[in-house]
Amino acid sequence: MSGEQDREFVRPDVRAFVDQMAAAPKADMRDAGIESLREGYRSMSAAMDAPVGDIAVMRDHLLQCGSGRSIPVRLFDSREDRGPGPAVVFCHGGGFVFGDLDTYAPLCAEMARGLDLPVIAIDFRLAPEHPWPAAPDDVEEAARKIADQPEIFGRHFTSLVLAGDSAGAALAAVTAIALRDDPAALPVSALCLAYPTTDLFGEYPSAKELDGRFMTSVAKFGWLVEQYAPDEKHWRAAPMLADLRGLPHVLVMPARLDPFRDQGRAFAAACIDAGVTVTYREAPGTIHGHLCFRSAIPSAKDDMACWLNAITAIIGEWNQQGPRPGVPDGSE
Repeated sequence: MSGEQDREFVRPDVRAFVDQMAAAPKADMRDAGIESLREGYRSMSAAMDAPVGDIAVMRDHLLQCGSGRSIPVRLFDSREDRGPGPAVVFCHGGGFVFGDLDTYAPLCAEMARGLDLPVIAIDFRLAPEHPWPAAPDDVEEAARKIADQPEIFGRHFTSLVLAGDSAGAALAAVTAIALRDDPAALPVSALCLAYPTTDLFGEYPSAKELDGRFMTSVAKFGWLVEQYAPDEKHWRAAPMLADLRGLPHVLVMPARLDPFRDQGRAFAAACIDAGVTVTYREAPGTIHGHLCFRSAIPSAKDDMACWLNAITAIIGEWNQQGPRPGVPDGSE
């Protein structure tokens, strides 16, 4: 399948899910209260995603950071004890307004099992109560705390794998850039992004082509960005604006039917142009957020397996080759 046919391919389970959601009543985001919207998001997450399943460790912690803030995190691990190795630091999606440790527990538990690595989910502050740059501040602080105290959870971490989906993917990318410029005690061994929104104010063809056709609406995302209130010219709001040289191996996995698909394509291309090693996997026939819809969209389980296999390969490569030096200040 290629060309126009390939662009229009929709998996049968995705079509059924989209049709079901289109028929459901919808709240007006501008009229509903933020807590009501968040409760609806939690309810949808519980209904649409797979169960958390068996996991040896799922434990909450508070990271006491240098700023004086206490940042909640949750450790997921398929083993009670393990030897030295990488830790995955995960940033959840939800447009900087929704999402928490509970809504993303199924995805994080599956990552911990599938990668056989500890996964640490960051419960960063949400807008509109805490607008930009609260979220990137929290994620960077948490990552630095984990790097500075690699035995903080009774394990011995040797590197950080920064990962996230949707808005969380942007936060993971921003953190990777910050840790390249001002390295932490541990290196970043990979940056793994699922359907990322890396350019909040850019204009891309997929936004017009796919807007509102498969659940995701550019207008709704615009409302989320209004709540987030970022500086549209700052790379910590839109990592596409940053110098991307010297980043670790980057994995980008957009969804083909996502209005934000071309942001992922553009970020991958910009990384390649900057000399960064990139693995690109575009999920065909599916939609934004599909990794969190594994109960409603059974084929998303295969996407999850693809995602985890790609991360495993990147980590294996890093273990063989070791870290790359970052970009010195003022380098060309």
